[in-house]
Amino acid sequence: MPYLEMRGITKIFPGVVANDRVTLTVEQGEIHALVGENGAGKTTLMRILYGMYRPDAGEIFLRGRRVEIPNPQAAIALGIGMVHQHFQLVPSLTVAENVELGRESRRFFLVDREQAIARVGALARRFGLAVDPTARVADLSVGVQQRVEILKLLYREADLLILDEPTAVLTPQETQELFQVLRRLRDEGRTLLFITHKLGEVLALSDRVTVLRRGRVTGVLETDRTNEEELARLMVGREVKVARRLQAASLGEPALRVEGLVVRDERGLTAVNNLSFTVHRGEIVGIAGVEGNGQRELLEALAGIRPLVQGRIWLDGREIHHLPVRMRREAGLGLIPEDRTQEGLNLLASIEENLAAVHYYRPPLSQRGLLHPAAISGFARKLISLFDIRVTSPTAPAAVLSGGNQQRVVVARELAADPSLLIAAHPARGLDVGATQAVRRELLRLRDRGLGVLLISADLDEILALADRILVLFRGQVVGEVPAEQATQEMLGLMMAGHRPETLQADQEAR
Repeated sequence: MPYLEMRGITKIFPGVVANDRVTLTVEQGEIHALVGENGAGKTTLMRILYGMYRPDAGEIFLRGRRVEIPNPQAAIALGIGMVHQHFQLVPSLTVAENVELGRESRRFFLVDREQAIARVGALARRFGLAVDPTARVADLSVGVQQRVEILKLLYREADLLILDEPTAVLTPQETQELFQVLRRLRDEGRTLLFITHKLGEVLALSDRVTVLRRGRVTGVLETDRTNEEELARLMVGREVKVARRLQAASLGEPALRVEGLVVRDERGLTAVNNLSFTVHRGEIVGIAGVEGNGQRELLEALAGIRPLVQGRIWLDGREIHHLPVRMRREAGLGLIPEDRTQEGLNLLASIEENLAAVHYYRPPLSQRGLLHPAAISGFARKLISLFDIRVTSPTAPAAVLSGGNQQRVVVARELAADPSLLIAAHPARGLDVGATQAVRRELLRLRDRGLGVLLISADLDEILALADRILVLFRGQVVGEVPAEQATQEMLGLMMAGHRPETLQADQEAR
């Protein structure tokens, strides 16, 4: 008898069939991966299982018994827990306080902090989760915060754990540590379901994998009998050509030059500390690092959104640090921002309005200050076709798009501006394997046309696939620069944790 069965699950949103008679079967004590294109219905299916959505049709069986899951509280009562991609922790509280939140240990009606620390500490040791229960969450790395999320579920006695893109912001070392934890949970009899876009992780971690495409199941495979190529083909319905970085042609003049940049964050603390680097025409420079080490502040300073404390910025030899955002764009700066929903799109505006957002005042989209709706519509339809943006109508609001299709809108709009320097922050985040390869090919094409590209990413696969040179950022400073052909995942991962290249080399020689 399967531990979990979701039979014939159908969920329809206005104009979109997210799940079309989906059946998912999961055995007890297995790690089961769920993969698919953006908009394939993975997250919708898991939100139904966790009680965040109600299905329009279908049934859910747990241990052979039909169950109703009207809300997350009902899911938790059934032993189902979910770790969301964006953690749901209170930064100002300790680990123990976060884990026990809503289920506090009490003594004579008062919260028993000592008992909470003891219980959470014992639970962490049992499952090999190296977490200090007295530590404040705000002071923890992203990898440790994720362990706290898992502890919350274990504290609530979850038998089935759902993880949504669990390695999205982890270093390679943190990813391997997480995998050890998840395997240990499986060996203890827990069942795990995880959503990911990283097919290598599917093969490394899961026992079986279910593939979705456009709301339907296209395959259920044992991972030791498949490979990345087969999974990609089932996800997108065709062979996927991998974008590979070839040796860059001879470098051109500097497209971007940054000297002595100092930038503060919202709290007034130094986020970027005396940073200097150059991006030449005809090369991709990768900025690698765990998120929260100054990448956002660097991007905003380059774009003109955040003021400089000190430093200078040149674009094609012209000083631009004193220019406003629009003039920097007109000088040839393109930007794929880190957060597509907050900074890249107006979700209430139409898809075609978003695609025209940085082009609307130029011919042929406008003439003498008047917009040309037909030209805007034609421009949008061309980009929708070129970048395979899945839309019901170009005039629909951007909010109706899946996260991956929203990212495609941002990428398409910025590349259509034909910039001389493109700053790309996590350009393939949330994209399926086919769209990821399309974006990567486009970035390589821009490089080969002589543009400069500054790639900011926490995804080392992306950095290694695209960058010619790699700068590793830690606490707002470059801890090392590595030519791409000399870089490895392990080396970059250690540098992302603050180790300098000379220290790594000394350690290696000592061995």
